[in-house]
Amino acid sequence: MYENRSFNDKTWLVLKGLGMGAANKVPGISGGVVAFVAGFYEEFIYSLQKINRKAFKLLIGGRFRSFYRYTNGQFLSLLILGMIISYFSVSKILDYLIAHYELYVWSAFFGMIIGSIYFIAKDFGDWNRKYVAYLLCGVVAGVAISFLEPAKENSNLIFVFLCGIISVSGMTLPGLSGSFILMLLGNYVLLLVDSVNALFDTFAAIFRWDFSWVYNAQHIELLEVLAVFSLGSVVGLVSLSHLLAYVLKRFKKAAYAVIIGFIAGSLGVVWPWKEEKYIWDSFGKIQLDAKGREIITGYTRYFPSEINTETILAVAFIIIGALLVLSLDWYDNLKKKQHV
Repeated sequence: MYENRSFNDKTWLVLKGLGMGAANKVPGISGGVVAFVAGFYEEFIYSLQKINRKAFKLLIGGRFRSFYRYTNGQFLSLLILGMIISYFSVSKILDYLIAHYELYVWSAFFGMIIGSIYFIAKDFGDWNRKYVAYLLCGVVAGVAISFLEPAKENSNLIFVFLCGIISVSGMTLPGLSGSFILMLLGNYVLLLVDSVNALFDTFAAIFRWDFSWVYNAQHIELLEVLAVFSLGSVVGLVSLSHLLAYVLKRFKKAAYAVIIGFIAGSLGVVWPWKEEKYIWDSFGKIQLDAKGREIITGYTRYFPSEINTETILAVAFIIIGALLVLSLDWYDNLKKKQHV
């Protein structure tokens, strides 16, 4: 089955989960790219594929150890642990950095995606017309999604469940940002900010032995929304993994060509130099939603008009981001040489 892991390997898996969790929360970044670049994408997909009828029979039959081994439980549980920790730690730090150093954060992410494209494409092999066509299809799809306009927030539980299924695509499809899809669906703040913060506040209140939140209807509604969203995410994760495992087994190079194209096409989402577009009313004020937040309808992208300190730093962060990803390749090659 799967190899036994050392303590060092287990620690790295948790850290990779941290990376995936942080990437999934940032609009424009795909957790699947982290899995791809870190070298565990196929194991991730094939492990999820093991959550099937046989796995449920083992679980219902009380054969928990067999279920754990069959589904590669150690791998998945360590990865998911890292993602959960990320949502209450690394992603919070990212929220702060984006709020205060937005240009430099997007610059670093832009560089990391450029590095990821090289990382994935370097071992592709020979390109022919068929694979170039798949590549172009991926580019077109990525660009098209980049320029869609966001919808309005919708807390209907059926819609929230569908959001969970759709948004988890970012973990299984490299280049497709689940959080950006949630922005397009209008539910990014509701599902990845408000509801997650409500859960965090709930744990903090319980720790203080404070249960007043039970009587707060809005707080309970946010917890219900998060529960339904999580359920939809699990359903989407398992169902998409079965489809992707089938595709990777039979059309691996074609799938990789589409993924490379999609990641390249999605670069527009994380282009560092952009400004939000808002809805303005007749009095010249930005329209707000029901919760008093500014309504973003899209982004205006531009090239920097002058070379100043800010621009130079942004370019430096692009280079640092790309080198960070490429350093993984250099480290991997070094390890291979040491084992020869």
